[in-house]
This record gives sequence, C-alpha cells and structure tokens, in this order.
Amino acid sequence: MKIHIHRGKKQIGGNIVEISTDKTKILLDVGLELDGDENQESPKIEGLFDSAGYDAIFISHYHGDHFGLAYRTHKDIPIYMGEASFRIIEASDRYKKKETVTPKGFLRNQVPITVGDIMVTPFLCDHSAFDSYMLLCEADGESVLYTGDFRSNGRKSFEGLLNSLPKNVNKLLCEGTTLSRENYKPITEAAIEEQATELFRNTSGPIFVLQSSMNIDRIVTMYRAAKRSNRIFLEEVYMADIATAASSSIPTPTFNDVFAFITTNKKFDLLKKYEHKVGKSFIAKKRFVMCVRNSMLRYLKSLASQMSFENGILVYSFWSGYRENEDMKTFLSECESLGLKIVTLHTSGHADECAIKKLIETVNPKFLIPIHTENAERFKTIAPNIQIDG
Repeated sequence: MKIHIHRGKKQIGGNIVEISTDKTKILLDVGLELDGDENQESPKIEGLFDSAGYDAIFISHYHGDHFGLAYRTHKDIPIYMGEASFRIIEASDRYKKKETVTPKGFLRNQVPITVGDIMVTPFLCDHSAFDSYMLLCEADGESVLYTGDFRSNGRKSFEGLLNSLPKNVNKLLCEGTTLSRENYKPITEAAIEEQATELFRNTSGPIFVLQSSMNIDRIVTMYRAAKRSNRIFLEEVYMADIATAASSSIPTPTFNDVFAFITTNKKFDLLKKYEHKVGKSFIAKKRFVMCVRNSMLRYLKSLASQMSFENGILVYSFWSGYRENEDMKTFLSECESLGLKIVTLHTSGHADECAIKKLIETVNPKFLIPIHTENAERFKTIAPNIQIDG
C-alpha cells in the first residue's frame, strides 16, 4: 500500500492524502487551503477534477480544510462521509442556496467499507466538527491509520476511542495542529460550561456568544450554561438548521427554552417552519443568551435601539488567531462601542501533545507520518523510538 500526501504534510489544513495499491486508488479528505476562500485555485491532481481517476474519496469531517474541494471533484468519483456530517453540510448549503454534494455512502463507527482491494474502517472521534472519524485503511497485509483531526478534551470518551483502535498498525498519519503552541494545555468542554455558567449568572445585561454555527459541542455547552443561569437560548435560523440536522438531542427550537430568529426578512421562509420563533420585540424583554456571527453587526445595532446593552457581554468563542482578521476586528470594536464587554471562552478542537502521545502508544505504529502541522519535528520528541517521515 502506497501513501502520497498531495497536500497538508507541512501545513495546517488543506489535507489531500492518496492511498493506493496496484488495483485501487482512493483519497482521504480533499481540503481547501486553511487561509484561502472558496474561490482559491484547485491543486493540479490528475484524475480528481477533470476525470474520474480515483475509486473513492473518504471525508474525515466537514471542515472546509478537509472537505471544501469535494464540490469540485469529478462527479463519477464516489464520496463517503458521515451521515450526520452530510446532513449538516446539506443544511448549510441549502441556507446559502448552494448546490451540495451527493455521497455514495455513509461512514459508520467501526463498519468497514471496501473499495477495490482496500478496506476502510471509520472510528468515531471527538473534534470541533460533529461526526468526525479516524480512517483505517487495510490492503496488501498492511494497515494505515489516518487520524483526521481529533482531541481528547471534548464530550466523547477519548479512552473509549483508544480502546477501539487497532494495535500495531504499520503506518500512522497523525495530525499535530497544536504542536507549534508552546506549553499548550487545553481545558475541557465541560470546564468551558462551568466557566460560562458562572459568567452568565454574574452578568445582569444581555449575553451574546460569537461562535461557529457548526461547532455542535459548543452549542451544547452554551445552551447548558444558559439553562443553568435561567436564560433562554437564541439561535439564528442558520444555526437552528445546522443543530436540527446534527441530531434530535442537540438544542434546537423544538426545546421549550430555545428560540429561532432571523436578521433579515429574506430568510423568513426558513424561519416559519419553527414553532419557537421570535422577533426583536420579544427578545428585548427577555434574559437571553444569543448566538451570533460577525456578519450580524447591523442586526445587533438595531436590537440595541430597542433595549439596553448595559452590563452586557460578548463571549468570543473562536481560535484567537481569527481576531487578526479585519472583519473580526471591526465587529469586536463595534460591539464594544455598543457597551458590550468582550470575554474569551474557548478550547481547541485539536489534540494536545499528551493526547497525541497516548494515541501513538496505543496504535504503536512502525512508521509515523506527521500531517496537519507546522512543527513535524516535535514528533521526534513525542515518539523517539518510532521512525518518522518529516
């Protein structure tokens, strides 16, 4: 079994990994460059875009730097991804009025899919993207485990994942996103919930949370903190659609304390399907936690004309690097001018060094290939007795 990393070996994001035998050729992830937009130029990979030169594409999760090029791949190449992942992507594309992808099949935890002479077994793992998988490829008597993106500090059991993974794989393609962060020690999603609950209870004014609508764990965290502080939870219809697509157990406007809203009347057709839907006049009279995006500045200014933002806060729940983007700087500055205090509450969707080391010790690879990292050298310290490429 041969491995060719088209992209992602010495960078974070943009993963495209080829696994092949003499008979079969597949790809693991087809990601956009992390810092680019959807219009960025496609990489020159023969048989991916202009013709069907691959037998299948397996998507570890729906983040754009792993999935974004799937829209451009040749339609005759079958795509496999998680079923909940697809529902989330489908809901997002519907909101954006964008043509979506059509998977041939869905990944399910520990259920193998055979393409040609390669067997791919998904292992459900924790990440800031819901329904994420590690992918085990087996052929020619060899095994290759691709981690995709994972973490140990979310709501899924990391020990449970480790117990389910194969032991003594031939090759491990392991992400190392956080290895360029000195002394990085993540806090757990549960700890974020406790911090948020205390913060919300001690805040008398309105509470806004700036977070990804696709970070399902964070939606759950902020909802639970809102509930524990006796506040209603407000989801703009895009987030409501994403949460509804993810799972019936995720907080959506079917819950009695969750309400959907829109920021423009153009989206009313999407809103009207929800029984729990509200407008600014209702919101202005309530104690709430409202999830927002940095494109909602006009809406927040309009809401501020109907209610006081005094003693209110905006919880920033993203990676700190996004603060350097000009649109984010403008949004945060304008929120401060409306009277909101900016408070950061966040934890990473990526494994720290300790989790990476535990994974390596568990699967005990003969050969390790770093990916999705800017500090591949660090793996030599983490796994000094394993042969490392990069």
